Amino acid sequence: MLVKLGVNSGFGAKSCIYMLASSAVLRRQQLVIRCLGVGGYSNHNINTNQKPMQGVGFSSGASLEADVENVLRAITPTLDPNRHKGQAGNIAVIGGCREYTGAPYFAAISALKIVSLINESISFSSQGADLSHVFCTRDAASVIKSYSPELIVHPILEESYSVRDEDKSFILEKVLGEVDKWMERFDCLVIGPGLGRDPFLLDCVSKIIKHARQSNVPIVIDGDGLFLITNCLDLVSGYHLAVLTPNVNEYKRLVQKVLSCEVNDEDAREQLLSLAKRIGGVTILRKGKADLISDGEIVESVSIYGSPRRCGGQGDILSGSVAVFLSWARQIVTDENLSISSRNPTMLGCIAGSTLMRKAASLAFENKKRSTLTTDIIECLGRSLQDICPVP
Repeated sequence: MLVKLGVNSGFGAKSCIYMLASSAVLRRQQLVIRCLGVGGYSNHNINTNQKPMQGVGFSSGASLEADVENVLRAITPTLDPNRHKGQAGNIAVIGGCREYTGAPYFAAISALKIVSLINESISFSSQGADLSHVFCTRDAASVIKSYSPELIVHPILEESYSVRDEDKSFILEKVLGEVDKWMERFDCLVIGPGLGRDPFLLDCVSKIIKHARQSNVPIVIDGDGLFLITNCLDLVSGYHLAVLTPNVNEYKRLVQKVLSCEVNDEDAREQLLSLAKRIGGVTILRKGKADLISDGEIVESVSIYGSPRRCGGQGDILSGSVAVFLSWARQIVTDENLSISSRNPTMLGCIAGSTLMRKAASLAFENKKRSTLTTDIIECLGRSLQDICPVP
């Protein structure tokens, strides 16, 4: 269950209930608290077979589906016509090479598709992700640009075949210098979609990850970024603003590397909890029939919505979505002066991103059935968010 109040919440449970009606700000704070699995290990599963929650009382029989949608409502900002371009947030995707150009596009365009929708119960100083960047190799840049004019594409990455050994140090510094020009503007990085496994390219990305940590920029790692991380855990170990989004095979390799055992589906929650804790408090979103999420302190499960059609590219949509919601959730924590350690924005971002992705996939499947493609799911992102956070 996503609702858990504990001693770390900073509010007396009984007093908060009486205070809810007195202030819109307090109502919003209480909503955020309810959405965070604060206080320890959570065993609850979110599904579509439960009825909406009534009131603010919590019990073992309370609805869990309502909690998931409350996460989306709590962290989705309002539209504000007074805000200018870019003030709503910037997401950057690090990935894209000769062989793989679709994945970084899917992640970047998904971030743009998740537009801010009005929810009168909350008000934010930011509007959402309205700029999306892709840092890729030169070979991939023109292709990605042709997919969409909305993306800002930076053709700065290099693969080994195009760099002489004696020039690698110079090229590496040049790449880092270009990324450094933009780093402070980014609200989140998505690292790995379409990255490939070229050694020099991975070396460049390793340096970018280190720089993001120094700049305190959240990172979502997917695809070949997980291949890099699995072989160099120190890149994310202990970084609480890092999110890993492994699929079945990527999760298997992580478990074997970190826990020195095989995946145990019968004890999946405890194993995921141990894995996140062992890596150092990163948040792991294990993709599957039900998405399991843990930051090493609690475990949540999202199984609401979904589609039987498993077309390639859904993970890229998820990583882009999580990046947006993570940046919004982090802004909530900052604006409300709440403790990040007890109210983890990465958990909120994963829960919201997973829910929206699954709902969009279910809507796309209703329309296209077996012919559903990744692009069909992307087109359903706006409708999915509108259904949960409607604009009047």
